[in-house]
Amino acid sequence: MPGLVEEAAGDIVVKVDRLGFLESASCNITQIGPDPSQLLLKPHLTDLTRREFGPQLRNYIAMVLSGETRHRGDADWFEFPANLQNDIPECGGRVQRQWYALSLRAIADQSGVITGAVGLMRSADQLQASQSSARPGELVDPLTGLPNRHSFCSGLGRMITTGIQGVLAMFEIDHLRAVSMQFGQRAADEVIWAFSRFLTTMANPECELGQLDTARFCVVLPGYDPDKASDWARDVLDTLASLSLAQNSRKPRLTASAGLAPLGGNTDCMLRQCEVALVMARARGKMQVARCFPKPAAVSARGGDRGKKRGPGNAGSQIPIAL
Repeated sequence: MPGLVEEAAGDIVVKVDRLGFLESASCNITQIGPDPSQLLLKPHLTDLTRREFGPQLRNYIAMVLSGETRHRGDADWFEFPANLQNDIPECGGRVQRQWYALSLRAIADQSGVITGAVGLMRSADQLQASQSSARPGELVDPLTGLPNRHSFCSGLGRMITTGIQGVLAMFEIDHLRAVSMQFGQRAADEVIWAFSRFLTTMANPECELGQLDTARFCVVLPGYDPDKASDWARDVLDTLASLSLAQNSRKPRLTASAGLAPLGGNTDCMLRQCEVALVMARARGKMQVARCFPKPAAVSARGGDRGKKRGPGNAGSQIPIAL
């Protein structure tokens, strides 16, 4: 069947009957449950997940076996936490869930009657990596549609050569990895997509946005001074906080931190300064803004400070300062 190829070492191929009971599975099914070929009574596919996810998985199986996805070629993945006996405990005694994604396709006999389904189970981390990895030549992130790191940095470098003044703001979603482990990769993807849309809405039309990696986004603020940029970044985080509080308490609260640096120099230097500011912001707690701006070097009336002996004070003035 197209698309159901065992592409990774951890992939699990399963076959179920028309009621959803496991008829056979690849040998690595033992990663999350017993080998059905060794059991007298075949387990149901829902036995592989936690009890609270059983009804959702059962509905997905019923939809596939009813033929609803048969003519559409639907290859959506259903994510669920595996019902493992050897879950990894986290700090504080909590359990770290291990998520899997399942894609089922119905199979039919010669008369067209559906007799069961075959499917592929994959670690949700592997699935997300395969879907979000950019192919050579791609300029945007496939999830958010924003310019990716390579594209954004190239455009930023071209802007700097024109002598544009302003501020570079870097935002990072807090605890995204924890969201992924607790609620699944699909929930983490929704957080990333929602934050990208929110940031796009908050930015002015003249601003340029980009996505550096999974959790970090950059916004070029042309013509902004440090104070105006700080006020804008705080407004972004305050608005985000108010929106997050209005959500369902069962869903993860979306928070972020921001670091600011001046436009100028080279791209790598600007990104490093933003990262320094982000470290300072995160050290203060959630929803904080910090900025990293170098103090201007002292210049003599005749121009330049070449040949001027640098004392401890002069040397320190060249170090970027986080405010």
